[in-house]
Amino acid sequence: MKRARTKAKQYTIRKIPPAVDLALRKQARANGKSLNDTALEALCRAAGVEAPIRYHDLDHLIGKWVDDPEFDRAIAEQDVIDEELWR
Repeated sequence: MKRARTKAKQYTIRKIPPAVDLALRKQARANGKSLNDTALEALCRAAGVEAPIRYHDLDHLIGKWVDDPEFDRAIAEQDVIDEELWR
C-alpha cells in the first residue's frame, strides 16, 4: 500500500491567458495577498478542495506572553454567574 504524500508540490503553469492573469493580480492586490496564495485558492476552489488556511496576523506576538494580574482579575469577574439572572 502506498502512503499518501503530504509534501506540497511545485507547479509551473504555462500559457496563462492575459485575462486570467489580470483577474488574479487584481484579486490578490484587493485582498492584500500574494499572487501565489491567490492562485492556490483559485485552484483549490476549482478542484473542489478546501484551501489550507495560514494565519500570520498574530505571529509578532509569539513568545511575548506577559502575566498580567489585572487582566486575570477582569476575566475572573466576567466568569461569575449572577444567580438572579438564572432563576
